[in-house]
Amino acid sequence: MPLVAHTPLPTFDLLREQGEEVLELGHALHQDIRELHIGFLNLMPNASFKATERQFLRLVGSSNQIVQFYIYLFTIEGVDRDEDTQKYIDSYYTDFDSIKEAGLDSLIITGTNPANPNLEQEPFWKPLGEVVDWANSNVTSVLCSCLAVHAIVKQLHNIERQRLERKRWGVYSHRITHTRHPLLRNINTRFDVPHSRNNDISAEQLRAAGFEILAQGPESGVHMAVSPDMFRIVFLQGHPEYDRISLLKEYKREVNRYFVGERENYPDSPENYFTPEVDQIVDSFKIRLEQTKVNGQSPPAFPEQEIEPYLDNTWRDTGKSIFDNWLGLVYQLTNVDRHLAFTDNVDPDDPLKIK
Repeated sequence: MPLVAHTPLPTFDLLREQGEEVLELGHALHQDIRELHIGFLNLMPNASFKATERQFLRLVGSSNQIVQFYIYLFTIEGVDRDEDTQKYIDSYYTDFDSIKEAGLDSLIITGTNPANPNLEQEPFWKPLGEVVDWANSNVTSVLCSCLAVHAIVKQLHNIERQRLERKRWGVYSHRITHTRHPLLRNINTRFDVPHSRNNDISAEQLRAAGFEILAQGPESGVHMAVSPDMFRIVFLQGHPEYDRISLLKEYKREVNRYFVGERENYPDSPENYFTPEVDQIVDSFKIRLEQTKVNGQSPPAFPEQEIEPYLDNTWRDTGKSIFDNWLGLVYQLTNVDRHLAFTDNVDPDDPLKIK
């Protein structure tokens, strides 16, 4: 059921244009429907900040629960922001102090691009730890993506992520390993998920700390796991939120980084993602790009529009089902009485703030 546009966030309008159901605040307040209040901690870098916001909100809004979803977007210090992204945050995001005061039913934490070999060296490490400590005691369930998984298991269980020999990048097949867990209700026993990471938390490390592995693959490793209490924290090392062209956009950025000298080698193609037709296109483009680089010329235009028709999304339906199951469990386990305070505290004149 629908997201509620309780702030002027532009993503709500974009999702409407894409066919998603989004309720206006006035309409939502007059419906006799229970709501869930979900925090969204966006740690992604500037280039993918808005896209990640849209992708996760779409997954939440596609859930089939008979409930209204209020999303509270915030970020923390320690992630570099350019002027445009910071202006967007100042206009449409709230702050963690307001989140703590009002409370949440659940929380989503995105990944980000690490800049240091050890997570404790990251500027966002301490602020993220404060969010995790608070959420661990005050939120029904936390869903973590990619680097957020690595940060939380380090903080709560002192598990060190392991550097991979090569980047795990592409679309990988996974199998369910726990058929009776409620998060996997009506999920295909085999499904695809994109991955994009340089580090890994292994099944052995997680099991040693009492975690339950729900889905993993022979190439990708663990995709989905849950904390020892079976629900408080849900880990996703993969990216079910990705759009069909997300890996293509990332590949394009890496090619551009190579051309300007920010990386030494030409990037490999994402695994199990490009078709033979796309391989021909990108191989031809690589030859032309290398020639212009040697000759000191401007790079040719990346053939994005030529590639797009050959790409498939083989993971979105499973991602929707997992989010549906997760929010269904949050709905069942969250204290109903507390929701009256949320509705009373919505300020129609300034919906970004919680009274």
